[in-house]
Amino acid sequence: MKKKLLLIVLVFSFVLLSTGFEKKESFDLQSLYDYQKEYKTSEVAVCSVNRTKTYMDYRAITNTASLQYKYIANHMTVDENTGFLYDEDGFIGVALGKYFGPIGTRYYFTLETGVVLPLVKIEAKAIGDTDPGNCYNPADGSVIEFVIDRHYAMDYFGNSSNGLVLNGNYNNYSLFQGRIAKIELVLDEKNEDYVTYKTLDKLELPEDVFRYASGY
Repeated sequence: MKKKLLLIVLVFSFVLLSTGFEKKESFDLQSLYDYQKEYKTSEVAVCSVNRTKTYMDYRAITNTASLQYKYIANHMTVDENTGFLYDEDGFIGVALGKYFGPIGTRYYFTLETGVVLPLVKIEAKAIGDTDPGNCYNPADGSVIEFVIDRHYAMDYFGNSSNGLVLNGNYNNYSLFQGRIAKIELVLDEKNEDYVTYKTLDKLELPEDVFRYASGY
């Protein structure tokens, strides 16, 4: 009996050690409707609630020596379906003002609809293109500027009459509609309540493990 219990414990431990937090091998836009925060956070002041959400093409970043160019090359993947850029945890690449810190800083933006957008700053808005608080663009009020592959985005969201994706404003897409209700700085520490395990293709166990588990 002791041998049976010990083996069951060892098998369970092996399964846990062989798994880990799921990394995003692909990007699923629709999963954002039911997004769960994987990391602990620190809430920051909402510097603007504006609902406008613009975009830029990542290929406009051409300075190979810049932090943003290197960050995109080293950490981001282009989703060939939607055109978004995402990192290994599924955070979407955006351009943000100086208010939001250095390149690579990650945030959870919660919209008034309750939708949580996991965002990572991969481009810095020019100080001349933001308000005195370096938060939003005074010309259109936008805080969030998605960094995308325009060609893929056109195929996915459609070509508007003005030649822009979603008429130049992602707020025109249902998922992204709404004002900014909450902003949280994402910390390095995992949220204890969030656990997602990878599925193993094959788990090698002792040949007689199932006999012991069955009481033989």
